[in-house]
Amino acid sequence: MASPCRLILALDVETKEEALALARPLAGNLAWVKLGLQLFTRHGPGIVDEFHALGFKVFLDLKFHDIPNTVSSAIKSLKGRPCSLLTIHACGGPEMIARAAEAAKSTLPDCTVLGVTVLTSMDQSQLTASGVSRTPEEQVRLLGKMAILSGIGGLVCSPLELPVLRNDLGHGPVLVTPGIRYPDAAGDDQNRVMTPAQAAAAGASFIVVGRPILKAKDPAAETLRIRRDIGEIS
Repeated sequence: MASPCRLILALDVETKEEALALARPLAGNLAWVKLGLQLFTRHGPGIVDEFHALGFKVFLDLKFHDIPNTVSSAIKSLKGRPCSLLTIHACGGPEMIARAAEAAKSTLPDCTVLGVTVLTSMDQSQLTASGVSRTPEEQVRLLGKMAILSGIGGLVCSPLELPVLRNDLGHGPVLVTPGIRYPDAAGDDQNRVMTPAQAAAAGASFIVVGRPILKAKDPAAETLRIRRDIGEIS
């Protein structure tokens, strides 16, 4: 049986101070935050410890993509950091994915490695321009099956691909989806989107939401609204 969907707040802001100011008031009402390349590059690995110390579980979204040895070594360099989810690019191929899974198992045993399939900013025209003739759904299915067979525990996909991935892979893999918007919100650079309730119903393990919360007049109220919509709380 599938676990309830959970909300991750994407702290895609410029500085640690800004991220902490946004996250602190939500502690207790929110379990997960996402830290990405912007904050990690500016402040270093210690930022993971700071958010963990506030009581948050950390989704470290670094999207590693390099030769297998480099990706393996990068993951090993995170040893001891309290991150619970970590991303690599599934298009790095089976060997890179397998080496990433092996490295995480030995150095981050409580962390699930996620393979990023097709970014939610990518549509058919963007895929075609990059030399991929498949549709976004076809590409996600191909990369998703390959990544799970290569040993990692989950995937990042747009909400539109959730039903086919659940059909292909069952309820075992963790499926994390950005691209979450309400109908009255601007899509920003997201092209393949759903509402929180739609994504939860389609099989998301986690939804990742940033700007709809960060730009809300009352971020705490918006957080609770989304958590109720996905059934995380009643």
